[in-house]
Amino acid sequence: MIGTLRREFQCPIGYSGHETGLQTTIAAVTLGASFVERHITLDRAMWGTDQAASVEPGGLMRLVRDIRVVESALGDGVKKVYPSEIPVMKKLRRVGA
Repeated sequence: MIGTLRREFQCPIGYSGHETGLQTTIAAVTLGASFVERHITLDRAMWGTDQAASVEPGGLMRLVRDIRVVESALGDGVKKVYPSEIPVMKKLRRVGA
């Protein structure tokens, strides 16, 4: 629905995750979610209705790290040659015979 909502309403769309694990929230960012919401707990084994689907501090750090990696990998849509690529490009490029 993230793509559908973005097209329909032409505004930032968020994702509120209540599942166990981090993958679905990361996938939401990959699909275009501009912001995410997850419940946070000190211990998922504590009593409460949302504890099992909540994220502990270490999980929150992994979630933020992985979202940043995905954002970087998605890029900005502009093809660039980075300085680190130039030596390899020169080494492998052959000009015509």
